Amino acid sequence: MAEAFNDKTLSADKAARYAEVAEEIASVLDGEANVTARMATVASMLANSFDHYFWTGFYVVDPAKERELVVGPYQGTLGCLRIPFGRGVCGAAAATGQTQLVPDVHAFPGHIACDSRSASEVVVPVFDAAGRLLAVFDVDSDRPAAFDEIDQAWLERILGATFRA
Repeated sequence: MAEAFNDKTLSADKAARYAEVAEEIASVLDGEANVTARMATVASMLANSFDHYFWTGFYVVDPAKERELVVGPYQGTLGCLRIPFGRGVCGAAAATGQTQLVPDVHAFPGHIACDSRSASEVVVPVFDAAGRLLAVFDVDSDRPAAFDEIDQAWLERILGATFRA
């Protein structure tokens, strides 16, 4: 399945592209229960489908450290290793359970600059079927205001379908 995806031409329309990628992700992950494999696949497929993505990946809730995220599967340059809940954009998403859509990361209070080239960011909390926070999904862009409500809605939809099912 993934090999076919690599050769597929995706729509130029952003919402249509997300719909196509969502369908491919669901197809590739059909029957795969391992959370790490699911995260790695989602990060890879999304990172390779959108030009405005600069860094794409998961920060996973660390069960050994209260209220702390640890880097998980990702695509891109070196990520921060650990982020406390409430710190930076990822920590805000973890602490509030709400998606953070940030057009200018440099204006975000307490922003953590894992890579100084990041200019905008969207971070979506990822919950399991029981409603427990598993991780946050972080997408950075080197372009200001690169993400909008279309990105947010589709990422929430894809992550919900992938990890709450």
